[in-house]
Amino acid sequence: MEEINWEELFIPYEQALDELKVKFKNIRKELKKRNEYSPIEFVTGRIKKISSILDKANKLNIPFNRLDEMEDITGIRIMCQFVEDIYKVVELIEQRDGKDMKILYVKDYINNQKTSGYRSYHIIIRYPVQTSQGEKEILAEIQIRTLAMNFWATIEHSLSYKYDRNIPDDIKERLRKAAEAAYLLDTEMSEIRDEIRDAQQLFEYKSNIVSRILEGIEWLYRRGYVVESVQFQNQFRSLTSRGDVLELGKLYGRIRVQLEKLKTP
Repeated sequence: MEEINWEELFIPYEQALDELKVKFKNIRKELKKRNEYSPIEFVTGRIKKISSILDKANKLNIPFNRLDEMEDITGIRIMCQFVEDIYKVVELIEQRDGKDMKILYVKDYINNQKTSGYRSYHIIIRYPVQTSQGEKEILAEIQIRTLAMNFWATIEHSLSYKYDRNIPDDIKERLRKAAEAAYLLDTEMSEIRDEIRDAQQLFEYKSNIVSRILEGIEWLYRRGYVVESVQFQNQFRSLTSRGDVLELGKLYGRIRVQLEKLKTP
């Protein structure tokens, strides 16, 4: 086998990994700042291990001087709360097709799950990175799945590693049943999706209001408006003990009016 400089080989893949993670994290951040629902819960990524690369190259008869034909050396994983969110993320990626990435093909293992029970949505893209030697296009895989799907896949991967991909039949069957249970959980969560999202939005709204109230009280205190600061702080403590979100919003409104008065020359 010819000598491979792995550190040099990984440079563009690591760059693509970093850039893609930032892109999708920023989509989530932007939607949150606009008070819109984000189908992206969180984003992770990895560079394929050298042993896995060599194993796959041997399995698929990929020459070592053509490892750039391997589609998943760079892998991005996008986690969603609901199955419906997966396809919303797919739409977001499709909107970028031909702009900063090129979709080559997809593998829908949600509607066409594997016999093992594995479910996920894979998109293979061609992604350009700017290196010191010029632009280089690499292949990358984006996996989109729910939290339940990811939990199952993580366990299945660990067992597959333990048994060197030869998982005993009884454990395979239990994994298959567990996959069905995970999908049933996703289905049930989808049924009450609106209630869950309402509760989450209420929680986020309350968290944002509380943060702004505390920032306002701190601003008053640091600039010597101790009396006003203490008054607002006492009102805040009273409201938080009752958990009244509407009244917290009104309190923030009063603090904001006070701040605008004091900040105005």
